[in-house]
Amino acid sequence: MTTIHHDDPTVLQIKDLNVFYGSFRAVKHVNLDIVRNKITAIIGSSGCGKSTMLRSINRMNELIPTCRIEGEIIYRGRNILGVDVDPVVIRSQIGMVFQKPNPFPKSIFDNVAWGVKANQIQGDLYQIVENALRQAALWDEVKDKLAESAFSLSGGQQQRLCIARAIAIKPDVILMDEPASALDPIATLKIEDLMRQLAEDYTIIIVTHNMQQAARASHFTAFFNMDDDRAGYLVEYGRSDQIFTQPKQMLTESYITGRFG
Repeated sequence: MTTIHHDDPTVLQIKDLNVFYGSFRAVKHVNLDIVRNKITAIIGSSGCGKSTMLRSINRMNELIPTCRIEGEIIYRGRNILGVDVDPVVIRSQIGMVFQKPNPFPKSIFDNVAWGVKANQIQGDLYQIVENALRQAALWDEVKDKLAESAFSLSGGQQQRLCIARAIAIKPDVILMDEPASALDPIATLKIEDLMRQLAEDYTIIIVTHNMQQAARASHFTAFFNMDDDRAGYLVEYGRSDQIFTQPKQMLTESYITGRFG
């Protein structure tokens, strides 16, 4: 078991998580504590279960008919994998930003307002949208064209719009699956700066193949590898400065120095 012992409160406790697609086990025996208001990066080579792990946290994997999950994910004192827990409610508390920007075919304003309306959140809708766009560092760029199509925005702006859409409903945790992999270096740095700002109010878990990004932007890093049976497992978890400068496992050191992966 790889857990971290610290004074920081945990927002999620992942206990002995196993994820199967049919008979294939994609992730095995993962134990991980996620710290509140910090950025946790999940790194590892392709196919080692990083995205599967991430999508288990807000029950997105259950949309795949062959998926089966064992273990526990404790959030706010209860196992969110329980049959008595509504996944729609969980997804409103644990938001998701995907690899490629996926704005709706609506106006900029309506993209951000959509979740607010769907979740019947009370308050001044315009103010909620403005606040979300401000938090996503996008307001100044779009405030004069809120009625225009979201597709009129650049790729980096679209991704920040998707982040604004996720935070408009005030989630507790934001999951980000390679959020900058489709963006240019300048847009990527904007997303990293934004993540650091958002961590003051949200807990962020990011899957990234970019180790420099993980080292720059995250407080904690979890390194996953693939076993002989192709199941992803957690090799090492710790503070990012420790993982990237003094890893405890030889496998971690081999990966971050580029000897494999």
